[in-house]
Amino acid sequence: MSFNHIEINGESNKNKASMASVPSTTELNRFFSSTLAEGYRFNREYQIHKTSKFSMLPDDILLRVMASFSWKDLWSASMVCRAWCQALAPLREGMHFVHWGKRFKHGRGGISQNLDKALHSFLNGAKRGCTAAMVDAGLLLWETGHKEEGIYWYKQAAQLGDPAGQCNLGLAFLQDPNSAAQAVKWFYEAALAGHVRAQYSLALCLQQGRGVNSSIVNAVRWYHRAAEGGNARAMYNLALCYRKGEGLVGDTQNAKKWMKRAALAGHQKAQFEHGLTLFAENEGGLALVFLELATRAGETVAIHLRDALMQQLSPKMRAHAISCADKWQAKLSARN
Repeated sequence: MSFNHIEINGESNKNKASMASVPSTTELNRFFSSTLAEGYRFNREYQIHKTSKFSMLPDDILLRVMASFSWKDLWSASMVCRAWCQALAPLREGMHFVHWGKRFKHGRGGISQNLDKALHSFLNGAKRGCTAAMVDAGLLLWETGHKEEGIYWYKQAAQLGDPAGQCNLGLAFLQDPNSAAQAVKWFYEAALAGHVRAQYSLALCLQQGRGVNSSIVNAVRWYHRAAEGGNARAMYNLALCYRKGEGLVGDTQNAKKWMKRAALAGHQKAQFEHGLTLFAENEGGLALVFLELATRAGETVAIHLRDALMQQLSPKMRAHAISCADKWQAKLSARN
């Protein structure tokens, strides 16, 4: 399978003539990258651009281009001019529906959990063209067993360029071995956009040869991107690649570094592996912290060594290690 860039939202030939005055994607990206960073200075910037073709961008194209914008960027774009503010009203409304949908889904902000109301809110946002709402609607439908409907909304978001929608669509396709190539296609799109989970999933497919020719070298490259982005499973797999010399030159120090980072990010196997390393380096107290965390996470192979360390260490060191594990676990839970 070729990894050439895939154009998702190209216009049909019959529409090209009528769009002659519409700026190209490259022009739009250049415009947004230079002006979104200016935040509230948009009004002054617009005085420069008000006679340009950007002010003539049709509403339907504007909505399509900005469907996957974050709330911050959408708000900033709405301040370019009155025409853009009016045109982007449906997307701003969609974001409000996402906000309420999440409150209903998780029972936050003094509101009781209500999945029906959550889905209703997400669908209202999705119908206004908001890709974040499409993704949340798809996820809730998927979680409640309505997988085909969930895939429908993932696909709608993916086709509008939403990286989360692309990744979720890829994960859905990956469940069917016959659709693995489609999964890789969408992982690649999202990975290029910087979606960390998609980068990890693409690396895994490349390593295992699912939907694409196996390439451990390319897999390691994507594991590294995902690991740098904070994905714990990518950190763990990258550590193993460094340890075994797969796809790159073996490097013990880098293997230890990434295993430690994966352990600190909450990966239970990495916590066990890092605990073993600390034990071998006579760091009994720290080793007990990570072996305790691994045991709590369900890594049963850590139990025997943890119990042996408990017997070797003083009561004070044991208590300190358990206290550290408690604090670390509480901190990780709060972060999630």
